[in-house]
Amino acid sequence: MEKLESMNGFYYIGTNQANIEKLVKIYKRGYAADNLQDTFRELTRENFFLPDVICCESRFGLSAVKHFARQLANHAALSRIPFIMDADGMSIEDRSYYIRNELVDDILFISACDEKRLYSKINFLNKFKFRTFEPGREKKEVFSGNTRASLHDFLKRCFDILLASTALVILAPLFVLIAILVKADSPGPVFYISKRAGKGYRIFNFYKFRTMFEGADRRLGELAHLNQYRDVPETLFVKIDDDPRCTRLGLFLRRTSLDELPQLINVLLGDMSLVGNRPLPLYEAANLTTDDLATRFLAPAGITGLWQIKKRGGKEMSVQERIILDNDYASKYNFMYDLWIMANTPQALLQKVNS
Repeated sequence: MEKLESMNGFYYIGTNQANIEKLVKIYKRGYAADNLQDTFRELTRENFFLPDVICCESRFGLSAVKHFARQLANHAALSRIPFIMDADGMSIEDRSYYIRNELVDDILFISACDEKRLYSKINFLNKFKFRTFEPGREKKEVFSGNTRASLHDFLKRCFDILLASTALVILAPLFVLIAILVKADSPGPVFYISKRAGKGYRIFNFYKFRTMFEGADRRLGELAHLNQYRDVPETLFVKIDDDPRCTRLGLFLRRTSLDELPQLINVLLGDMSLVGNRPLPLYEAANLTTDDLATRFLAPAGITGLWQIKKRGGKEMSVQERIILDNDYASKYNFMYDLWIMANTPQALLQKVNS
């Protein structure tokens, strides 16, 4: 096993000896506490070592863990240390709350992870937090003196604002027309708003024109047999062609990608970029947390991206291909690369409409 960049050790909050022994095999040293009450004071004590990871059992309860997580987030040094919850004994409601409010960096069944996977996870989270976290504030990109990266991101943001605002003004009549048609086609709101995970697992409200009947999300389970990726072990994505939950107008909007237009609002708000990796529904993002999968979240979320123009989400695209393309974009995206993707997007849209 390769060594971590820093071998400061671990801090474990709980009494599970198997979990503690697993961490001992990875680190040269560590510390375990059996309660949350004195942990923060201990971690902030003068000359106390800063660990590479803080792991906590779920048995302390949501309220206590929430308070502790807030303390970590508002501390300059501790906010940069990955905070992992052990999922053993955790309710689905609590897990959802932790993820939705970004209180923890990951939730794992530590007992089910071997040392190699656990090490890999912690190593990735350390690198990720170093790049993207500013203490006490919302997660965002920190350039750490990388002038070239700063320039690319500055140009990307300026281009996003200019193009998105111009497009919204020009397309305003089309927005009104589609809104009227959506309301006339079936009962329900004009917009479909869902929670999506973007860059750094940041959760935001994602806007589309509604293409499905009301209550469609609740039918996802009964349509699992139609999922394009149903035969893939540990399915990560959901894609249903000719989705029976779609309205007549909805099918047309999807085939022409007109349903995506409201995402220009997300671009102006800074939730997304014109080009990036597609933001994922939370049930998909929750499965993409290991370092080989989570790399995609280092890149901005976008309306169009690399895999959309490569294969446009066709049937021949495997889960692995999607992950490779997303990770590829995350590893080398820059302003000129974005311009190339945008130049190829119209052709991909025409291929989708004619397919």
